[in-house]
Amino acid sequence: MRESVANGPITKNNVPESAVAWLSGMEVPGARAARDRSVNRYVMSPLEQLCLDKGMKMTEQRRVIARVLSDAADHPDVEELHRRAARIDDRISIATVYRTVRLFEEANILDRHDFGDGRARYEPRPGTHHDHLINIRSGEVVEFQNDEIETLQRRIADGMGYELVDHRLELYCVPKKKDAQ
Repeated sequence: MRESVANGPITKNNVPESAVAWLSGMEVPGARAARDRSVNRYVMSPLEQLCLDKGMKMTEQRRVIARVLSDAADHPDVEELHRRAARIDDRISIATVYRTVRLFEEANILDRHDFGDGRARYEPRPGTHHDHLINIRSGEVVEFQNDEIETLQRRIADGMGYELVDHRLELYCVPKKKDAQ
């Protein structure tokens, strides 16, 4: 029978075996430690906490996927999320990742992006607004925030008789060619 973590406080007695292995030092590329070593306790990822705050039932596999998303420094697609999650718990199927991503998206805790490469990519809904610059050659996605752009967008909407309530800006770019010297 699989272990799962019940909603509520996490203690050393109710952390799943796979999480214990991960927390006890198994290296997971791209992931930060989920243990506060000074007091030897489980530290919940921001996305896990947000799910619990929204009253979402958190299975062991959802917790792993939430941790992977919280720890991502990029905007992974479902296949990459699955690869990362499977390093922590090899019982997680690609179908579970798809269902979990859809659930997180419907709960407004995850943003879906289409950066023109034919793959849906994801990031936890940010606490602060940012826009994206996409290098179409390498696929690199750079997050940025620019007060002039924000002001201009509000001014444009206002000038057209609207109040701006949300927006998404994606800049598709290629690196500049260096001048031959």
